[in-house]
Amino acid sequence: MGAATDVRGTELGRYLKARRAQIRPEDVGLPSGAGLRRTPGLRREELAALAGVSVDYYIRLERGRETNPSIAVVDALGRALRLRGDGYERLHELAELASGRTSELPACADHAVRDSVLRLLESVRPLPAYVVSRYNRVLAANPPGRRLLPGLWDWPEHQRNVTRYLFLHPVGRTLYEPWEDTVALSVAHLRAVAGADPDNPELTTLVGELVLKSPDFARLWERYDVCERGGGQKNFRHPKVGPMTLTYEVMRLARTGGQRMVVYQAAPDTADEEAMLRLEDEEPALRPEGEPAPHRT
Repeated sequence: MGAATDVRGTELGRYLKARRAQIRPEDVGLPSGAGLRRTPGLRREELAALAGVSVDYYIRLERGRETNPSIAVVDALGRALRLRGDGYERLHELAELASGRTSELPACADHAVRDSVLRLLESVRPLPAYVVSRYNRVLAANPPGRRLLPGLWDWPEHQRNVTRYLFLHPVGRTLYEPWEDTVALSVAHLRAVAGADPDNPELTTLVGELVLKSPDFARLWERYDVCERGGGQKNFRHPKVGPMTLTYEVMRLARTGGQRMVVYQAAPDTADEEAMLRLEDEEPALRPEGEPAPHRT
């Protein structure tokens, strides 16, 4: 067994262990037993029995020594762990990675944003919009999109990451309400988009920094919740324009290595829309170096 296979199998094992720890015996019809349980969640032998596999086989899976589970076994483990949606897909994705049935996703050579995408950002004004990399680094934004995230642009370009902003920037920790729900979804989304490339340098650098600097991030990252967001709603307590509730849509950009455009909007003729439009009326934000002034009509 090669070193690369060990790494891939271990990532599957981490996921199984993290999800096992979040299932209580009573959730799956098992007695919790008397006294304190030394193991959080299900024991290995309990999960193995629920999935219909031997304890030895399951232990080898969790420890990364078994790297070729069948689809039937993966399905059985998913049912035993009560996985749904993104969590279920993530289990199959990691099982495929461990077995070598899929090739690793190509890394994006750089973070360049196509001119056509930059024009699209400008065309959706006054809606705030920005483009992020697979791992949430902000690569481009229109003026209201820049003003939506105050303080982010004070950081060097390579540090302008939405997840880093949420946990480490003082404004990022007060901008969203409730902050706890927002960061939980952000971490679950980061887990989901890690996909079949968990050792990507951009991802490992970001996670390593946040684990060291933010106990909140470290706790959420270890939960291994998975939820890939395609849109939703956020409540803001914006320091310049006040409180507002905005909906957002997330659009994948083809042939970009995972770039996504995020566009916010508000219900028409509401106080939320008035607040959002004030982002457009603020004094012009500083433009990134080399970015031309937008054309206004």
